[in-house]
Amino acid sequence: MSNGPLMPKATAVWLVDNTALTFEQIADFCKLHPLEVKGIADGEVAAGIKGMDPLSSGQLTREEIETAEGDANHRLKLSVSQVRLPEVKRRKGPRYTPLSRRQDRPNAILWLLRNHPELKDAQIMRLVGTTKTTIDQIRDRSHWNSASLAPMDPVTLGLCSQIDLDFEVARSAKDRPLVAEDAGQTLLPAEVTTAPRAPSNPFEDFNAPAPREERETKIDVDSVFAKLKQLKTDDE
Repeated sequence: MSNGPLMPKATAVWLVDNTALTFEQIADFCKLHPLEVKGIADGEVAAGIKGMDPLSSGQLTREEIETAEGDANHRLKLSVSQVRLPEVKRRKGPRYTPLSRRQDRPNAILWLLRNHPELKDAQIMRLVGTTKTTIDQIRDRSHWNSASLAPMDPVTLGLCSQIDLDFEVARSAKDRPLVAEDAGQTLLPAEVTTAPRAPSNPFEDFNAPAPREERETKIDVDSVFAKLKQLKTDDE
């Protein structure tokens, strides 16, 4: 399905008033419902809309209209404009903000400062189309309307798109150096806890005989058990 003409209702008004085309042909060309075209012919729809001539705008040719008038099954085809308009390049600079939205910019700036403190002033300026002076005033609460400001999402306000906001946040996260977070005390790995204990003294030998005090303690214990066994035998 091809694209419809510019100002379809105004084009339909002109075709209804100036041609013998059927409602279905006009509806198909203007991408409208046949009943809507019938309402235009009856004066119930598009009242007060001035018809737009598709011939002068280059969207239709006289031959195409005459062919469609002679054949009710013929569908009008939109003419391809021979004039090539140069591509409009977006001018670099602050984002344009409609007048109806400019009063919401301080609320959006406050929201960005609170929820994304990692954003630079230049990024906030690109997102909401503001100035560095306004950002500084809102940050240090010297703005003339600071008492009435309420943080509001700039995407919800229509000041920027979610894609633009996510892009700036991701750029700030990439530029910000990584900071090691304190994870607190954690359990040691099993290979550390089950590993054989290293001697505190590098010259200590685990195969060396036990100290004299330990040997004497062991001898004393054995002698005590021997005496107890001898006493038990004497009693019997």
